[in-house]
Amino acid sequence: MRGVEASPPSDLAAAVKAAARECGAAAVRIASAEPDAATAARMRVAFGRGDHATWSYDAGYAAAASDPATVLPGARAIVCVAVPYATPAPPPRRGHGRVSAYAWSNDYHKTMRATLDAIAARIDALAGARVTKVACDTAPLAERAFAERAGLGWIGKHTSLIVKGLGSTVFLGEIVTTLPLRPDAPLRTSCGSCAICLEVCPTRALRGDHTIDATRCISDLTQRRDPIPRALRPLLGNWVWGCDLCNDACPPTRLAGPGGDARFRPRSAELAAPGLQALLRLKGGAARQVRRSGMGWRGPVVLRRNAAVALGNELDRADVPALAEALDADPSPLVRGHAAWALGRIGSPRARATLRAALAAEADPGVREEVIAALEPSASLRAFQTETPCATAVRSPSSPSPC
Repeated sequence: MRGVEASPPSDLAAAVKAAARECGAAAVRIASAEPDAATAARMRVAFGRGDHATWSYDAGYAAAASDPATVLPGARAIVCVAVPYATPAPPPRRGHGRVSAYAWSNDYHKTMRATLDAIAARIDALAGARVTKVACDTAPLAERAFAERAGLGWIGKHTSLIVKGLGSTVFLGEIVTTLPLRPDAPLRTSCGSCAICLEVCPTRALRGDHTIDATRCISDLTQRRDPIPRALRPLLGNWVWGCDLCNDACPPTRLAGPGGDARFRPRSAELAAPGLQALLRLKGGAARQVRRSGMGWRGPVVLRRNAAVALGNELDRADVPALAEALDADPSPLVRGHAAWALGRIGSPRARATLRAALAAEADPGVREEVIAALEPSASLRAFQTETPCATAVRSPSSPSPC
């Protein structure tokens, strides 16, 4: 350690950055590990407002996430890295759902963790001792705020970090260290007057002041374990996991293109664009295959629920038998309730007959409520209105993290 302490901070920082790039980081910068009181305050306001209510964050989380010493006592610097994940999306197909690009490969946590562990090992070797701790979306650390402090990028109005040359479709990771690394300066860049991401968000989750009501964000909605609010279901379209709309519309991201790291290519065409009827029946071995991807951690019930919503938004009478099967036989009330909504949205004679039969047989009060609401005469009318030009004009893309 004596040799490391005696090394010029600039030389040591350069060696760390070179090691990070050799281990797979596309961009790397260094931030000081001083606590970030401003970020803690912003997070407390957001949590108090209920922006991230799905995830039960609180003031204790804000305090921990804004102080790197929570991750590693004695922390002096944070090595912030970015790896792009944008790979070409499959062409849209009717009857198939959309999946956010971050989730259609093997679970990114494991891939990024391997990269970060390799970088940390190189830093430890430089120091001749264990001087690092890795954070990869698993420890309370305000990664976007510290990445912005490091000059890795700037936080856009869509609340994601935008990295020059890579855009916002990047995975972030951090190595907190006790080494005295010279920090980089923040960028003097912003989104300016651009508001494209706000305009393309169907649910109006983005406020334009770099904050988000995540309880309205499609990505958040597809990950929550409770019912999706009925008013928001039509706005999900055929997204079954995550959403890429705001990232895909972001000019720096569009300029960067789909040249992401090859490790994040889709494991299969079916994972990138799953058949909705197959997803509605997801269980057993197929569910275990999905669990290996970035969208499997919530379990098959959530994905079956999302498939029911997407099928309701397809408005295809050919999907009624699959939805009727789910309403009759799915073991989860969550799925049965959303299947009822989808049948009411389609509104065909067979769909309504299925709903009436379910009302006579269903015992769960929550599902019965969904069936009754789906049988209201206005249910199919609302479906029609959602598809009118003035409505579709409003519908012009990991749960959003508060960090």
